[in-house]
Parts: sequence; structure tokens; C-alpha cells
Amino acid sequence: MVLSSLGFPGCFKILPKAACDHRGVLVKTFVEEEYRASGLRTDFVEEFYSQSVKNVIRGLHFQIPPFEHHKTVSCVLGTITDVTVDLRVGSPTFGQCEAIELDSDHRCVLYLPPGIAHGFLTRSEVSVVVYRVTSVHSPSHDRGIRWDSIPFDWEVESPILSGRDASLPLLDEFSSPFRYSHG
Repeated sequence: MVLSSLGFPGCFKILPKAACDHRGVLVKTFVEEEYRASGLRTDFVEEFYSQSVKNVIRGLHFQIPPFEHHKTVSCVLGTITDVTVDLRVGSPTFGQCEAIELDSDHRCVLYLPPGIAHGFLTRSEVSVVVYRVTSVHSPSHDRGIRWDSIPFDWEVESPILSGRDASLPLLDEFSSPFRYSHG
């Protein structure tokens, strides 16, 4: 596993081990010992995936305390533009957004701590995105900010959105319960 820092403190891009041959590829996306040795959380309690068609935007989602979570995200089919927003008050990157392309060819996994809003745009005809989280989904703690309220050009004129995502509050309207901790 190769770990590299992203622009936000505590956020990482992980390149997992892969074995490729004439049949295809086998990817080991999680090795508890290697995560722990890198100081990453390993106590994941749920894993799920979404399947989306081209031009779907999902997000920007997160859970508030006490059900906040560390999250891994990977695109196992297709291509997405993955977008994160730092919601941690006191963070040197508070309110900033960062985007990275994830696809099934490069097999990167993102590791995101609590206080990072997450969403993505499907660029390919279909995408499958896998998530692993350290707390159970809690509908009463599930929150989000609207995709078009951040300083980011999604480069799509008519995105496909859920009713929920279209009606999320603006970033400027969100009072963050997240606090940045240096350690």
C-alpha cells in the first residue's frame, strides 16, 4: 500500500496492492495492519456502494456528531470526479474544496476523516463507488451541503440530482459542529 497526503490535513490517497495478469486484476483494498501502521482507523462497521449513470452528482454528504465517521471511498467501475470540502473549524483548509479523479483503472482509495463533506460526479456511462465507514448510518445525523454552493466548477450543465441533494443547505448556511484537531 502506498499512502500519500492530499491537500486537507488527515486526508490521504491510498494506492492498494494489485496483481495483474492476462485474466484481469485482483486488488487488495484493505489491510488492517498496514492501515494501523500508517495511523489510520481500522474499525469500519459498514460498507456499501452506489451505482450511478453519467452526469449524476451525489453529495456533498457527511454525518454529524456523535455519528461522524472516517470514510474510505473508491471507484471500482467507471470514472468519477470526487470532490471534498473541509468543514472543520480551525483547519488551515476550512471551507476549501479539493477534487481528484478516481477510476477503476488506477484503483486509488481515498481516506477521509470526520468533518470532510464528500460527493462526486460520474464522468463515465456508469460508475460504482464503494464506501467503508467507522460508524453506522444514522438518518437523524446524516447531513449535506449543496453541490453548487462551493467554489468548484463541476463542468456539467444539467447534473442529475436526487431531490434531497438539490435541496441541501448552502455551504454559507451551514454551522459546522466539526473542530480541527492537530493530532
